[in-house]
Amino acid sequence: MYDHSMYFPYINYNQPYERQFLGLPGPSSSQAPTAPPPAFIPQQATASPFAVDPGAISLCLFRNTYIWLTNGQSFWFFPIFVGPRSVAGFRWTGRFWTVFGIDTRQIVSFTCF
Repeated sequence: MYDHSMYFPYINYNQPYERQFLGLPGPSSSQAPTAPPPAFIPQQATASPFAVDPGAISLCLFRNTYIWLTNGQSFWFFPIFVGPRSVAGFRWTGRFWTVFGIDTRQIVSFTCF
């Protein structure tokens, strides 16, 4: 069996909604978006020196979201799950959506549409 914990260390695999995101046995799994994200890169809002609040990013669930990370990377993201310290969903590679999860403390800022 595929070891998801290597790629999603912050996910609690005993929770049904988290297992659902990973496509593990349980309720039906979430699907990647069927269309690409917008063709533009939004302007970054003023960054906060604190970690992103999971409650704030949860307002972007199932919406095209652009995120900026502490390592300088930025990209389109389609979140489908927000946990206490992580967010998971699909990241746009420039050609297709791929499964992606990250610790919210690595997100500098985000904006959703």
